[in-house]
Amino acid sequence: MRQPRSSAQATSSAPPLRASSRARASTVFAGRRNGDKLAPLVADIEKAGGKVAARSLDARQEADIAAFLREADGHAPLDVCIFNIGANVNFPILDTTERVFHKVWEMACYSGFLAGREAARLMLPRGKGAIFFTGATASLRGGIGYAAFASAKAGLRAVAQAAARELGPQNIHVAHLVIDSGVDTAWVRERIKEREGAEAVANLAPDRLMRPEAVAEAYWALYSQPRDAWSSEMEIRPFGEKW
Repeated sequence: MRQPRSSAQATSSAPPLRASSRARASTVFAGRRNGDKLAPLVADIEKAGGKVAARSLDARQEADIAAFLREADGHAPLDVCIFNIGANVNFPILDTTERVFHKVWEMACYSGFLAGREAARLMLPRGKGAIFFTGATASLRGGIGYAAFASAKAGLRAVAQAAARELGPQNIHVAHLVIDSGVDTAWVRERIKEREGAEAVANLAPDRLMRPEAVAEAYWALYSQPRDAWSSEMEIRPFGEKW
């Protein structure tokens, strides 16, 4: 009989476990600032026969993220933690205020450190688990207007690398996944509409955005890796994406 287990995800965008029927193997604990916005994720997982608990969560608050993960672990041993907060903003360098820079760092880097540390605290006594961090193109290079976002995402990547080197020998799989494209969500489509017009949304090329289900498959592939062949970083992009 399969041992009950839980997975936890702090998110601000299309969750990697969305529409993955494999979520039936565990209870998913999903958290974001406004927990009501998790309703589509809840519907997808329940439709696939899985179990999910949605929570309002401010991942920048140490006590909040610790309590969230303890709740998941109390339900069933925490098996995987996915950090998926974005904070993707674009400001010219002279318009990037101290408040914007600090807030983006809190959301995209600091809260990832907290999630990873607290997940490791729960996993280490059992000697197994997986901690995955969602990165972006900005994790690897800073583009025009992305000083705040790129520096935060690069910092998160460094956190993931340090954690992978420290926790890997203790049987905790830590990996950073670079999503080098937009993910096909209502929020992303609305941004395209604002920039390029309704016609652009109606005529999106099939290789422009990644389906949430495809992203979920990438995370599942990471999770399924045997420990004698773990990846610490993976890049995914649509087949037509230039890079």
